[in-house]
Amino acid sequence: MQEIRITTEFIKLEAFLKLAGAVSTGGEAKNRIQDGQVKVNGETCTMRGKKLRPGDQVELAGYTLRVL
Repeated sequence: MQEIRITTEFIKLEAFLKLAGAVSTGGEAKNRIQDGQVKVNGETCTMRGKKLRPGDQVELAGYTLRVL
């Protein structure tokens, strides 16, 4: 599990995937989210603007990322 620290109250899912280096572009993040390839806290999430807060976990392509 990789832990990614944010300095704000929340971060949107699309931006978090880019920050973590899980995707290389915003377009890739958009496609993966809309295709149902991303899970947030164990549930498939198709909302690009989903607000993530410290403690949330994101899964993509076998990787688990945690928001700190």
